[in-house]
Amino acid sequence: MRWMQSLRVCGLGLMATPPVWAEALPMGSRGSLLTQRAPIVAITPVVSRASPSLFSGTQGKSLLAPPPERARPAPSPSVLPGPRRGPLSDLRSLIAKAEAGSKGYDAVQYGADIRPSAPPTAMTVQEIYDWIDDTPGQPHAIGRYQFIPPTLRRLVTRLGVSTQVRFSPRLQDQLADLLLVEAGLNAFLAGDMPRHQFMNNLAKIWAGLPNDTGKSHYHGYAGNKATMTWAYFDARMAQIFPG
Repeated sequence: MRWMQSLRVCGLGLMATPPVWAEALPMGSRGSLLTQRAPIVAITPVVSRASPSLFSGTQGKSLLAPPPERARPAPSPSVLPGPRRGPLSDLRSLIAKAEAGSKGYDAVQYGADIRPSAPPTAMTVQEIYDWIDDTPGQPHAIGRYQFIPPTLRRLVTRLGVSTQVRFSPRLQDQLADLLLVEAGLNAFLAGDMPRHQFMNNLAKIWAGLPNDTGKSHYHGYAGNKATMTWAYFDARMAQIFPG
């Protein structure tokens, strides 16, 4: 697999922000998703009929509350999102298929009895925070990547954007890219992490994705279950990242 020299996601050097829980992983620099697109490979999707997970923790708490991060300088609020086309975009779409289904960037966790007063993409980040604070005791996963409250707040802070910005598709993609980096995207692209290990790491972040047991990493917890089979997940990953 031939890659360009470097990759920038959200204006952050991917090689500069290793995942907190895997900082010892070796990093390489053979990857670029900015110009190379995976060849089209005909496969037959095998997707379960389960509804999208739209997951969140019990009582609005995070299943994925990460360990405390080491301090990092905040990037500029004007950072650019990751590529809109190519392998990284395809990976985001695969995750969104497992999490948000047809609702996409305006998805709200199906278990939320009191829903936001407007579509999420029409709200500011602060308005989403206010909705979360004003509706305790219910799940609050929101957006295309079903961000749960602690994760959303942490990523917004890390990205360094104002809470007065709109929760736009562009911003949601930026936040998702940070999670991909934390899952080990750098090492995976450099060839230092096997595909299945990276897939298992993704399943620890997004409950709609299966791990190599074929089930969600959070199967049965707060109603979570995988919304696609491991075979389909693996085939799509091999198609997106050949070689």
